[in-house]
Amino acid sequence: MPHTTWRKSSFSADVHQNCVELAAAGNGIRLRESDEPDAVLRTSPAALGIFIRAVKDGRLDRTL
Repeated sequence: MPHTTWRKSSFSADVHQNCVELAAAGNGIRLRESDEPDAVLRTSPAALGIFIRAVKDGRLDRTL
Protein backbone atom coordinates (compact mmCIF):
# COMPACT_ATOMS: atom_id res chain seq x y z
CA MET A 1 0.00 0.00 0.00
CA PRO A 2 1.45 3.41 -0.87
CA HIS A 3 2.09 5.91 1.90
CA THR A 4 -1.20 6.83 3.55
CA THR A 5 -1.74 9.75 5.91
CA TRP A 6 -4.04 8.58 8.70
CA ARG A 7 -6.04 11.01 10.84
CA LYS A 8 -7.84 10.36 14.09
CA SER A 9 -10.54 12.31 15.83
CA SER A 10 -9.55 15.15 18.12
CA PHE A 11 -11.80 13.42 20.67
CA SER A 12 -9.41 10.45 20.82
CA ALA A 13 -6.97 10.45 23.70
CA ASP A 14 -3.29 9.99 22.93
CA VAL A 15 -2.88 7.68 25.92
CA HIS A 16 -4.88 4.73 24.55
CA GLN A 17 -4.59 3.01 21.20
CA ASN A 18 -8.30 2.44 20.69
CA CYS A 19 -9.40 5.00 18.15
CA VAL A 20 -10.71 4.90 14.61
CA GLU A 21 -8.48 6.49 12.01
CA LEU A 22 -9.47 7.74 8.55
CA ALA A 23 -7.47 8.35 5.41
CA ALA A 24 -8.41 9.77 2.04
CA ALA A 25 -7.42 7.56 -0.87
CA GLY A 26 -7.66 8.09 -4.59
CA ASN A 27 -10.51 5.60 -4.74
CA GLY A 28 -12.40 6.56 -1.58
CA ILE A 29 -12.00 6.54 2.19
CA ARG A 30 -10.05 4.07 4.30
CA LEU A 31 -10.83 3.30 7.94
CA ARG A 32 -8.91 1.34 10.54
CA GLU A 33 -8.69 0.88 14.29
CA SER A 34 -5.38 2.08 15.68
CA ASP A 35 -4.66 -1.13 17.61
CA GLU A 36 -5.15 -3.23 14.42
CA PRO A 37 -3.56 -1.06 11.71
CA ASP A 38 -3.37 -3.84 9.12
CA ALA A 39 -7.16 -4.38 9.09
CA VAL A 40 -8.36 -1.66 6.72
CA LEU A 41 -11.94 -1.05 5.55
CA ARG A 42 -12.66 0.85 2.36
CA THR A 43 -15.77 2.88 1.57
CA SER A 44 -16.94 5.82 -0.47
CA PRO A 45 -17.35 9.33 0.93
CA ALA A 46 -21.10 9.11 0.23
CA ALA A 47 -21.54 5.84 2.11
CA LEU A 48 -19.49 7.09 5.06
CA GLY A 49 -21.60 10.27 5.18
CA ILE A 50 -24.81 8.25 5.27
CA PHE A 51 -23.44 6.11 8.10
CA ILE A 52 -22.31 9.12 10.15
CA ARG A 53 -25.67 10.86 9.73
CA ALA A 54 -27.50 7.69 10.80
CA VAL A 55 -25.37 7.44 13.95
CA LYS A 56 -25.88 11.12 14.80
CA ASP A 57 -29.64 10.82 14.22
CA GLY A 58 -29.88 7.74 16.47
CA ARG A 59 -31.15 5.52 13.63
CA LEU A 60 -28.80 2.63 14.44
CA ASP A 61 -29.19 0.09 17.21
CA ARG A 62 -26.51 1.01 19.74
CA THR A 63 -26.93 -2.17 21.78
CA LEU A 64 -24.74 -4.27 19.48
